[in-house]
Amino acid sequence: MNTLALLIGLGPLLGWGLYPTIASKIGGRPVNQILGSTIGTLIFAIVFALIKGTSFPTGMNLVFSILSGVGWAAAQIITFRSFELVGSSRAMPVTTAFQLLGASLWGVFALGEWPTTSARIIGALALVVIILGAYLTVWSEKKTHADSHALKKAVLLLLIGEIGYWAYSAAPQATDINRMDAFLPQAIGMLLVAVLYTLFLSIKDKQKSAFMESVSYKQSISGFFFAFAALTYLISAQPDMNGLATGFILSQTSVVLATLTGIWFLGQRKTKKEMIVTIIGLVLIIGAAAVTVILQNN
Repeated sequence: MNTLALLIGLGPLLGWGLYPTIASKIGGRPVNQILGSTIGTLIFAIVFALIKGTSFPTGMNLVFSILSGVGWAAAQIITFRSFELVGSSRAMPVTTAFQLLGASLWGVFALGEWPTTSARIIGALALVVIILGAYLTVWSEKKTHADSHALKKAVLLLLIGEIGYWAYSAAPQATDINRMDAFLPQAIGMLLVAVLYTLFLSIKDKQKSAFMESVSYKQSISGFFFAFAALTYLISAQPDMNGLATGFILSQTSVVLATLTGIWFLGQRKTKKEMIVTIIGLVLIIGAAAVTVILQNN
């Protein structure tokens, strides 16, 4: 691994690691956050397409690329809602764990990965460790009924949101499209969901439209961070850079930064014991994620 490949591989660490913290810090409702994020992502994707000269897909390649973006945006709305309930520092490890579980199970049942008995046993143990790690990151020294209720609701929301994140990853696999060519239509699908969601809330709840609130456009800054992470991951996963396995493992380290910055900069406090347990949980999640990727590539 050369220095350039490593630096690009760490792009998702910074982008995805800071994205939830920046989005939470800028504030607003989930509708403001998703609208601004997707505007920023689309701007980033357009600029990249113009500079790189990527081709715009057609036919089913276009359809599945847009569906991929639709899945992500729907899931992200749910994730932003979970931030309101328990904070990003508790929600991010859980959603990361669900995404790892979803990706691994999809690989096993749909793509035929982990073909040997030993691989399935080791893989199953790794998935159990991921679940344990997620549990440790949300463990509280002093639990209240209100906190427990909010956590259960957030976990359920994140579990539902995993369907959207799965679609974000799986939809492009249904075609032979180059991932960089898919980047712009994915961003279009993301913004489409955000616009429809904004219009729906404006009509249903008669709220002030997020289109008219300045915080929505400030949130485009967070969208730049997400788009930067998504793009550098695509580059990192190329065979002549880090490859899919190493690139994926490097990208998962973003959960550490997302969790810690949420604690440090958003006032999502933890006791000393909770902090130690959280760090142990994060280590378990990343370590088990590495094991699942190694199994996929053996």
